[in-house]
Amino acid sequence: MRVRLNLATKPLESHRRFLVGAGLSAFVAAVFFVVLGWHAYSVRNAAAEVRARTEKMREEYARYEEERNDLKRFFDQKSIKGLSDRAAFINGIIAVRSFNWTKMFMDLEHILPGGVHIISIEPKQVSGHVELNLTFGASSDDVKLKFLRALETSKQFSDVQVDTDAPAAAGNGPSADKRVVHLSTFYSGA
Repeated sequence: MRVRLNLATKPLESHRRFLVGAGLSAFVAAVFFVVLGWHAYSVRNAAAEVRARTEKMREEYARYEEERNDLKRFFDQKSIKGLSDRAAFINGIIAVRSFNWTKMFMDLEHILPGGVHIISIEPKQVSGHVELNLTFGASSDDVKLKFLRALETSKQFSDVQVDTDAPAAAGNGPSADKRVVHLSTFYSGA
């Protein structure tokens, strides 16, 4: 029979808990390091892609800017500038001639109340719209207000602004105008 006897002066100490804890800590630290390294690698790749796209956009911008400057120099030449001015003049004539007077008068006839008559109409092309300077005479204030309301509620006329509203000069006969109004409005013709 054998008897176990410890003859050492110090009792046996086990470092197993320390070694397991240290190993587990090292494993967790290694996993964290790998994850952190992968994150840094992916961020660096994404930043490189962003830098490459930014550089490509800068190159395209520089190329387009150079093309714009070349075209500007080309169109600033005296012979080309004269051609451009003539083209703008011809386009202006075409735009004025394409104004449909008949349709405008028909639209105006639908909203014109009795007691109002048109004295003058001056159309102008303004940035793709037709601006009308309109002068009309009215037999009374009520008729004048009725015509202005009809213009404002019309689909064809917009942005009505009264420039002057004055009493008419001494008229001849009973049908003479009491008020003469000058206004500006945009005509869509749609």
